[in-house]
Amino acid sequence: MAELMRNPGVMSRAQAEVREAYKDKMEVTEEGLTNLTYLQCIIKETLRLHTPGPLALPRECQEQCQILGYDIPKGATVLVNVWAICTDNEFWDESEKFMPERFEGSTIEHKGNNFEFIPFGAGRRICPGMQFGIANIELALANLLFHFDWTLPEGTLHSDLDMTETMGITARRKEDLYVHAIPFVQLP
Repeated sequence: MAELMRNPGVMSRAQAEVREAYKDKMEVTEEGLTNLTYLQCIIKETLRLHTPGPLALPRECQEQCQILGYDIPKGATVLVNVWAICTDNEFWDESEKFMPERFEGSTIEHKGNNFEFIPFGAGRRICPGMQFGIANIELALANLLFHFDWTLPEGTLHSDLDMTETMGITARRKEDLYVHAIPFVQLP
């Protein structure tokens, strides 16, 4: 939501997509969510730029090996810096910028097959709650965009939002997000 508040053009486009898709309904349901392609791009871009688990679970090296000139001894604990991969300029143009459009027409998915985008990990140890989490965020975000218009508190500029994150088991914004929700009334 913070990235949408920082990027009002993205917010407007997402709201237009959701409101058009559900214009004859009073609520957003799971039916039709797969047609909200721009909303899915927003979720992917948010997971890329603000990876919930910046460091993948530790792994133990099974045998001595060398990677990019570094000797890794057998038994060494190895962590994958998922955040660094997801924001690497080698894979992503303007990697620090929030651009959901980068996923339009792209086959890159969050299911662990594209190693430049692994917010839920990969392989046998991929997050078992991935599908559940994605489904919940799609439905919740679509409902928020459908039912409300959003503004920042008076005197707050979009550019004023601090996106600094704090680390714990997962990453989260350091500062809380304060917004005003204005009910959207759909006229017949």
